[in-house]
Amino acid sequence: MDNQRLFLFIALSFIALMLWESWQRDYNTPAPTSTPTETVAPATAPAQDLPVAAPSQTARAAEPETSLISEETVRVITDVLDIEINTRGGDLRQADLLAYPKVSTAPDVPVRLLDDQMPDLFIIQSGLRTQTGTEPTHHVVFNAAQTEYKLQPGEQSLDVPLVWRSPEGVTVTKTYRFKAGSYVVDLDQQVLNQTGFDWTGHQYRQLQRAEGSTDGSSKLVYTYLGGVIYSPEEKYEKLDFSSMGKADLSRDITGGWAAMIQHYFLGALIPNSGEPNHYYSRALDGGRFVLGMVGPTTTIAPGASQSFSTRIFIGPKLQDHLGAVAPGLELTVDYGMLTVIAKPIFWLVEKIHDVVGNWGWAIILLTLIIKLVFYKLSETSYRSMAQMRKMAPRLQALKERYGDDRQKLNQAMMDLYRTEKINPLGGCLPIVVQIPVFIALYWVLLESVEMRQAPFILWLTDLSAKDPYFVLPLIMGVTMFIQQKLNPAPLDPMQAKVMMILPFVFTIFFAFFPSGLVLYWVTNNALSIAQQWVITKRVEKGA
Repeated sequence: MDNQRLFLFIALSFIALMLWESWQRDYNTPAPTSTPTETVAPATAPAQDLPVAAPSQTARAAEPETSLISEETVRVITDVLDIEINTRGGDLRQADLLAYPKVSTAPDVPVRLLDDQMPDLFIIQSGLRTQTGTEPTHHVVFNAAQTEYKLQPGEQSLDVPLVWRSPEGVTVTKTYRFKAGSYVVDLDQQVLNQTGFDWTGHQYRQLQRAEGSTDGSSKLVYTYLGGVIYSPEEKYEKLDFSSMGKADLSRDITGGWAAMIQHYFLGALIPNSGEPNHYYSRALDGGRFVLGMVGPTTTIAPGASQSFSTRIFIGPKLQDHLGAVAPGLELTVDYGMLTVIAKPIFWLVEKIHDVVGNWGWAIILLTLIIKLVFYKLSETSYRSMAQMRKMAPRLQALKERYGDDRQKLNQAMMDLYRTEKINPLGGCLPIVVQIPVFIALYWVLLESVEMRQAPFILWLTDLSAKDPYFVLPLIMGVTMFIQQKLNPAPLDPMQAKVMMILPFVFTIFFAFFPSGLVLYWVTNNALSIAQQWVITKRVEKGA
C-alpha cells in the first residue's frame, strides 16, 4: 500500500468516525415521549422511583411512584451556584452554574445543569427508608425556615436546614452545606428518635434524569450523555440509558461514586470513603432513569440520634479539581482509550495557556511542539513521498507499458524501487505512529471545559463553537488541497479523483466543528506543508 492509499484510508476512517458519532447521537438516544411542558410521567404510571433494599437488607416494599409534585421552593445563591431546593423531599430541582454562560452571546444566562422540566429533567433526590413507622422518603414535605439563602462576601459556608417530623415522633433534619467557590455540596440527614422504640433504616441518594436531555453540543460531534459509576475494583464504567433500560444495576460497592455526565458538566453522588453501599439503577416511565445508592442499615435507640452524610458534586469537569474531590472523578473528562496520551497533552496545553493567557495561541504552540517532537518521523515520511513523487513519470511509463497486466506492472514497480533504493512503505510507519497522538489531541480539545467559550482573536470568540464565518474551515480545505499537490499522484485515475474530492468533503465536515479543533488542523496542515515543501525541494535537487 503506497502513501496515497494510506492517506485515503485515514481520511475515510475519519469520515466513518464522524458518521458513527452522529448515528450514536441520533439513534442511540431516542426522543422523549412526553411534551416539553410536562414535568414527568402521569401519576398513574406503574413505575417506582423509590429504591428497594440491598440483598442483605430488609425493607418495606417500594411505594408506587407519584408525579414530580412541587411544594415551596428554597433558593440558595453562592458565588458559583444558584440552586432551587423543593420542600417536597428536599430535592435539588434546579442548579445554575453562574460562572458558565449558556452561550457566549448572553453572559447573564448561566448553564442550567439541574432542571425539573422535561425534556431536560435532571434532579437529585435523597431520603430514608425504614422498616416501621412513616418513611421520610423524597415524597414527604419538609419545612424550611427561609425561602432564600445567600452566601455573603467573606463567609466560607452556608447551611440550609429542612425539617420533617413523623407522627410517631421521629425528626429528620436534612441539611445542605454550601461552601464558597466550591461545586461540592455536603448533605447531612440527621435522624432524632424520640419514640419509645428502636428506629431502623438506611439512607438512599439518587440521580434522576430524562433520556431526551440535551447538553447543547454539536450534532456532528458525539459526546457521551448518561450514567457512570466508579468502584475501586472495576474503576470507571459507563452505564448508558440503553443499558439501564435493558437491565437494572444491582451491585455492592465500598466507596466509589455515581454520576450523570454530559459534555463539560456532571452531577455526582459521593459517599464517605470506605462506606459500603448498594448501587442501583431503574428505568421509569416517560423516558426517565434513576441511578443511586442505598447505605447500610442503622438502628437508632430511643432518645438517640444518627447522621447520614454524602457529598454531592454539581459543576464543570475541571480536571485539576475533580481528582481532589474523589478518586477517579477526573475520569469523567472522558478521553476514552487514549487517556494515557491525552492527559499529558492537556497538562502541556494548560501550562502553555498559563504563559500566553489565550487558548487559541496555546493550541497553536502545542501543535508546533508536537510537530517538533515528531519532526524526524515526519521527515522520513516526507522524504519517502518526495522520492515517490520524483519517480512518478517512470511509474506512469511502466503503467502505460504493461496496461492491465497487474502482475507484470507490480513486478516492474518492485524492480524499480529496488534499483533506486526506495521503500514505498517508508512514509507509512511515521504517519501511523502519530495517529494516536493526533486523535488524543482531538479529544483533549473536544472534552476540556477549560476551552469552552474561550476567545481567540477577531471574529473567533468561542473556540468550542463553529467558526461563524467559516473562514477556518475554508483555510483548512485550501491547506489540504495544497498537501494533495505535494504528494505523489496516484496511478489509478479513480483513486486520484477521490483524493482530490477529499479536501472539499473535509471542508464541509469541518464547517460545523468547534473552531478550536479546526484551528489545530489548520496549524498542523500549515506546518506540514512547510516541512514537506522544503524536504521535497531537497530531494528533487538530489540533496
